[in-house]
Amino acid sequence: MKQYFDLKGQVAIVTGCSGGLGVQMAKALANQGCNIVPVARRLEKLEEVAKEITEEYGVECLPLRLDITDTDAVNEVVQKAYDHFGRIDILINNAGTGAVAPAEDITDDQFAGEMEIDLFGTFKVARAVAKIAMIPAKYGRIINIASMYGLVGNKVAGSAPYHAAKGGVVNLTRALAAEWGKYGITVNAICPGYFYTPLTKETLDSDFFQANAKTMIPEERYGNEGELDTAAIFLASPASSYVTGVNLPVDGGYTCM
Repeated sequence: MKQYFDLKGQVAIVTGCSGGLGVQMAKALANQGCNIVPVARRLEKLEEVAKEITEEYGVECLPLRLDITDTDAVNEVVQKAYDHFGRIDILINNAGTGAVAPAEDITDDQFAGEMEIDLFGTFKVARAVAKIAMIPAKYGRIINIASMYGLVGNKVAGSAPYHAAKGGVVNLTRALAAEWGKYGITVNAICPGYFYTPLTKETLDSDFFQANAKTMIPEERYGNEGELDTAAIFLASPASSYVTGVNLPVDGGYTCM
């Protein structure tokens, strides 16, 4: 019997893996047998995550501290992961931030910071992983975490820099897919809708957002823990070899209206 989504022995770097969706997707890959390199800025949180994943799934974890805006650090961490495992098969580019304010009040620093982390940081990690590991191996699966806000605007919470950066990630995904397809590397993006995480729970549970969900989301609810897992596993799998340059909304239908 063919196991379409078996990732045993493979290695995945997951950025922004100290909590929330990053940890959920890392666990989804680990559940399929994949070894995990969780990276983020908070090493103590990463070590907790790594211990949890190793104990629960029996895979190897190599937690490494990383600020994705630091080019030298990005190259060093990717090299360290490659030297340790001898391969990097999968990258989930999940690290990001979000400035919320009316567009007319957004500062230059807020806009530049959003671009530096969400867009340029995503590129820096993809570039390093492709150059060090995937192009030489003629194989790779890169999954950029964009957002449904990279596909549409919104009237609920002003976040123009976030929209701009995630829109950039959407088209960066297409550009890298076009360039790196000849190396056996697929590059796709997941565009999540509203998901519960420790950071979003209070906002999403507010009366205003609850009412908005009923109007704006066809499924009339937010995404639950685990509902991104299958998208991540599918795009990380060797079986998805003819899927590249795709931006997959996982948003309860938000962007279909």
